[in-house]
Amino acid sequence: MHGVLNLAKMHYRILIYFFVIVLTGCATTPQQSTVIKPVKTVIIEAIAKEQAIDTDRFNILGRIAVQDRSQSSSGSFRWKHWLANDEIILFTPLGQVVAEISRNPQGVRLITSKLEAFYAEDVEGLTQEVLGWRLPLSNLQYWIQGTHSPLTRAEKDFNEKDQVITIRQDGWEIHYSGYMATQANQPNLPRRLDLTYDSLRIKLIVDEWKAE
Repeated sequence: MHGVLNLAKMHYRILIYFFVIVLTGCATTPQQSTVIKPVKTVIIEAIAKEQAIDTDRFNILGRIAVQDRSQSSSGSFRWKHWLANDEIILFTPLGQVVAEISRNPQGVRLITSKLEAFYAEDVEGLTQEVLGWRLPLSNLQYWIQGTHSPLTRAEKDFNEKDQVITIRQDGWEIHYSGYMATQANQPNLPRRLDLTYDSLRIKLIVDEWKAE
């Protein structure tokens, strides 16, 4: 695999391209929201990888905002997921492609707007190196559907409608503040997610959800 070169310069270039408008890609800055108290909390232990069921295929269009101690930024994204493969494209608020992230059983590739390709074994490490923040893709494929990854221990809070309002897993805390209807006779899927890990906060809004 190729090494990641000139990461400091690349990091600043990407920040300039990707995060032009602070938090406007999500159409809002964080607002005060009503705290919903859970009616029950469930702790779920991990299962063996061989027992895990693949997540459903999906194609999502949405908006993303990222904030930590050193940056506050936003854009939009398109995410196509099927079986063990993912393809994510990150856009600036003006619609230019910032990065394309693809994952398959052989590894992860990230291509920047300058058509520079970087390779790694996991998405979190690669996005931390190149973009300056970690994208928890392995778990996010579950969290985006309102459930937990079965491979590690999780703690889940539910509201009175038996909808998940919080998941705590692998050091991340995921808050759900809205759900959306997708198909008739199918459970509603998350519309707004707020992910935190130490000082990192990732806010996601799903605008369009298609089952593949």
